[in-house]
Amino acid sequence: MGDILGLVGKRLGLGAIILLIISAIIFFMIELLPGDVAQAVLGQGATEENLAALRKEMGLDQPAIVRYLAWLKGAIVFDFGTSIVTGGSVASAIGERFANTLFLAAYAAMIAIPISILLGVLVALLRNSIFDRVANVVTLSFISSPEFFLGYILILYFSVKWGMFPAIASLNDGMSFGDLLYRTFLPALTMVLVVTAHMMRMTRAAIINLLASPYIEMARLKGVPPWRVIVKHALPNAWAPIITVIALNLAYLITGVVLVEVVFVYPGIGQLLVDAVAKRDVPVVNACCLIFAATFILLNLAADVGAILTNPRLRHPK
Repeated sequence: MGDILGLVGKRLGLGAIILLIISAIIFFMIELLPGDVAQAVLGQGATEENLAALRKEMGLDQPAIVRYLAWLKGAIVFDFGTSIVTGGSVASAIGERFANTLFLAAYAAMIAIPISILLGVLVALLRNSIFDRVANVVTLSFISSPEFFLGYILILYFSVKWGMFPAIASLNDGMSFGDLLYRTFLPALTMVLVVTAHMMRMTRAAIINLLASPYIEMARLKGVPPWRVIVKHALPNAWAPIITVIALNLAYLITGVVLVEVVFVYPGIGQLLVDAVAKRDVPVVNACCLIFAATFILLNLAADVGAILTNPRLRHPK
């Protein structure tokens, strides 16, 4: 247990250093963008006095390193400053949007994970069969298609032609949980189609790799049915790579939803990021990018820890 806690501590420390480096890259890359933020906010008709006053209010009259350190100090305590466009707290605006994104990612994960594992086991059982080949072709077709393309295809058929689901995932406070699931089904389905292939193929590869092991051959020689060999003998030892790919795809579901949220006008953090970039709302852009980076780092840490917990050889490398 001490080894695991030590490993988690080391990974958290490394993750903090990486996040610090990423925060600096995000801040200074945004600083290098062409144009004047104050001019973009006030418009072309702004006077020099108004521009100077806004630059002073936003701290743009100070050196970039001073502004970065001040922003980093606030970000540590989740104070990301004030939105240039709305004048409200960035943390408050992001909090609700990030909760919506987490709900959408969880919705997609609840569908994708069981389907992916089930398909992975089936194609491993039916390796080199017609079902295996068709499943691989279909899932690879989905993963090769951009998210926005899949989203528009789903809107065309499920919304326009068949009228089964709304094309826009509009949310409000008074809707029921069932209505929420109904309105967000198409964006969730889009993400499911994209991530299922990764998890299915990893499950298939992990199980097929274990089927050549001596203990699997012994189980077969004893007359154990093929499905029982996979489910009871191969699958438990394949959990390490499967958990890793699930955690990485969960990171994608949270950080890679920008295009999906834009297509379905879903009020998540990805849509907020796109709006902030269009309006040059720099504090919101900085905060969104930092949250995406932190989420990806934490889920990568979860993938490492999950793989170690499910594999005794990784827990005791000596």
